[in-house]
Amino acid sequence: MANLCARVQHVAVNAALRSAATIAAVAVAYFATAQVGLVLALVKGQVTPLWLPTGIAVAALLMSGRRIWPGVTLGAFAANISLGAPLFSALLITAGNTAAPLLAWYLLTRFGFRLALDRLKDALLLVFAGALGAMSVSALVGAAAMRAGGVISWSEVPAVVSVWWTGDAMGVLVFTPLLLTVPRHWKTSPRRLAEAAALLVTTAALAFFVTTTELRLLFLVFPMLIWAALRFQHAIAAPCAVIISVAAVMAAAGGHFANGDLPTTMIVLQAFNGSVALTGLILSAITSERNEARQAIERACEQLAETVARYQDEGVRKRLGRVVPPG
Repeated sequence: MANLCARVQHVAVNAALRSAATIAAVAVAYFATAQVGLVLALVKGQVTPLWLPTGIAVAALLMSGRRIWPGVTLGAFAANISLGAPLFSALLITAGNTAAPLLAWYLLTRFGFRLALDRLKDALLLVFAGALGAMSVSALVGAAAMRAGGVISWSEVPAVVSVWWTGDAMGVLVFTPLLLTVPRHWKTSPRRLAEAAALLVTTAALAFFVTTTELRLLFLVFPMLIWAALRFQHAIAAPCAVIISVAAVMAAAGGHFANGDLPTTMIVLQAFNGSVALTGLILSAITSERNEARQAIERACEQLAETVARYQDEGVRKRLGRVVPPG
């Protein structure tokens, strides 16, 4: 009995240590990617069109459960304090940054979301529930906190809400699929590995070119994205979407992406990033669903062939038994 109690306590301690390590890792990842995202901020040095920490937070909650929410809170609070925000504003923004991923986690798990993203249903849930729906919470709370802290004026609230909302949503659409579907053990032929590497390199080169040139050639990245989705599904389509979106945001932050004021730039940028994310996400999900259906049909055909062969063998034996008397 004493040994059993000791083993139970040992398991409980290990579980607590793993949870603490996961929470710490999420907090560090949130803070680190927040610093990267703030370099690309377009509004008051605090609101960015691609907020990667939301993608990390939603993916971490989906993979590890809601028990790791303190990591999101700690990372968000550290990121806001590092900006020199007033304590009240930092706490309010942190609450919004924690509530939005938790709401995304609840909605996705409530409606049967699968981490493999291998169904069209999963892709649509991530888009409308996980990204567009849940991230409106952080945008509204964050804009209210910045207004209460005197960081922005009333006239700037709509722009901040739109940039904040689309930035958080883009973080979920672009980064969450990458974290959920990254191959842990990718067993494939050297030829396919070379194809995937060539696809990633070509996508990066094209993304840099089309987002910085004065020519309107943004459409050139879509054949690469479609190729990745059809051939490799999320495993390569998700990294391609990240590469393209990051290149576009960097170009926008440098003033090279679109000519015009902030609202015009944001409309063009987020329309482009949204098209990239949706193309890779939905096409990969449909392709995975089609492949799964084809494999199910092939398995059914094999089982049917085995069944028919077995009954044929039994029928032959029965007929032979009637013709040839037992020895």
